[in-house]
Amino acid sequence: MLERLNDAMEHIEAHLGERIEAADLARIAMTSEYHFRRMFSALAGLPLSEYIRRRRMTVAGAEVLGDRDRSLLDVATRYGYDTGEGFARAFRAVHGIGPGEARRTGAALRSQQRLTFRLVVEGSSAMRYSLVEKDAFRVVGKKARVPLIHEGPNPAIAEFIRSIGREELDRIAALSDQEPAGIVGVSDQLDPSRAEGTELDYYHGVVTGRAEPPEDLDALDVPAGTWAVFESEGAFPQALQYLWRDVFTQWFPSNPYASRPGPEILRVRLTEDGKRAEAELWIPVERSAES
Repeated sequence: MLERLNDAMEHIEAHLGERIEAADLARIAMTSEYHFRRMFSALAGLPLSEYIRRRRMTVAGAEVLGDRDRSLLDVATRYGYDTGEGFARAFRAVHGIGPGEARRTGAALRSQQRLTFRLVVEGSSAMRYSLVEKDAFRVVGKKARVPLIHEGPNPAIAEFIRSIGREELDRIAALSDQEPAGIVGVSDQLDPSRAEGTELDYYHGVVTGRAEPPEDLDALDVPAGTWAVFESEGAFPQALQYLWRDVFTQWFPSNPYASRPGPEILRVRLTEDGKRAEAELWIPVERSAES
């Protein structure tokens, strides 16, 4: 898997002056575009589109400063921009300064180093997981659109849960009739970049097979498929966020599965003081292309 990811990185470097399609990179890595984007952001710590932009502007910045015989418009065209204005906006977004000013003043620019994925021997502690085949089901509860937060509490989710009220939560909990049992948090419609601050649909509800959920509740239909279920316990919420990271940086590269489109389901049981949690994380998966 790492070798194929590195082949995709080489493709990026060879085509910085052209439009780079995530679908082409996914084909090189022999996986789906959906899984490739998620795997990349988990391993690299930034979205694929942002990495490509930074690499493109890193190389373009070297030409702006080092090749004064080439006009700025020539540099812009070389890296796929039809106008100097569009190039200048992208340049400023990465370097904090426009290309013209950078060339005049010899300003210090930012450099995004090339990414190379290497095997690091970690994994001394085994991850607890199981594979579950589930028939189609529904998530039923209350839904809100919230921002994605990678580390620390998510204030928008916390405020949303507080707004539901205990009686309403009890009514929703009574609808649970299958695993994962009880109240769960469900994340759906995440931005492909997985960038912090992008928005997602968050459901606070239950998993149920009911054909007719109450009309005053939100419902999400989930098709049948395979789920990888991971167990974790530790400090809240860090252990839960690290679990998601470890699934994509350790479990997927070591197993013949890829993520597939679908919601992520998190079941959490907090200690009385709210400082620690036991959790189950359900991720929709499928056998990877090469397995």
